[in-house]
Amino acid sequence: MEVTVREATASDADVIVHFNRAMAEETEGKGLSPDLLRAGVLSVFDDPSKGFYLVAEADGTPVGSLLVTPEWSDWRNSYYWWVQSVYVSPSHRRSGVYKKLHGYVEQLARSAGNVVGLRLYVDSENSTAKAVYERLGMAQSRYEFFESGDLTSPKRRPK
Repeated sequence: MEVTVREATASDADVIVHFNRAMAEETEGKGLSPDLLRAGVLSVFDDPSKGFYLVAEADGTPVGSLLVTPEWSDWRNSYYWWVQSVYVSPSHRRSGVYKKLHGYVEQLARSAGNVVGLRLYVDSENSTAKAVYERLGMAQSRYEFFESGDLTSPKRRPK
């Protein structure tokens, strides 16, 4: 099996939506709205400042994808790239697909010249993913992740 990685195009939107829905269900038990998710995926292709997707293919068939989004660091005068929406088809896990995706991101980041590091978040109980990231040279950050929830909800809006 030959695994290749390439930058995604809008024609990959359906497979990325499928992968993202599968990941949300698998990792958080969440059913995502296909229409809302599709609009979100397409918005990345419509506005490259939001980031970019990569697709991994095994013998020409998509088997994984991820999203890279930029975060400006005033402390570093450079970007951090956040790796998000990571998904590898169950039948292709533990076969080096994510390693290829990660290596491709690293290569792009190094050649960009203004990316100081890669970051990602992982569920605190996902020991399998943590082990993969550690094997690829990533280390747990000193920072913890906080969020404020759904700010679009009327009950969350300030009065």
